Amino acid sequence: MDNIEQIIRNTNEENQSKTDWTEAWSTRYPILKRYQKEVDIPCYAKEIRRMLTDLEERYGYGELDAMLVLKDILAHEYLDNRKK
Repeated sequence: MDNIEQIIRNTNEENQSKTDWTEAWSTRYPILKRYQKEVDIPCYAKEIRRMLTDLEERYGYGELDAMLVLKDILAHEYLDNRKK
């Protein structure tokens, strides 16, 4: 865990913007390479944008903070309710 925390501390916006995260994670999770051809992305993107905008307006969050909050809620919802 210390190694992961160290990497996070040493990563800056420039490094992040140069990384294709979908490509990087798809080596472990192949669905990330193929879902773009299968999923109605605009349908989900519209709802995600609505939720992001709601977080920004309702709580006064900036765009990045709203995305991080929504991402954290999604992760917890998945972890708390996955089928065992």
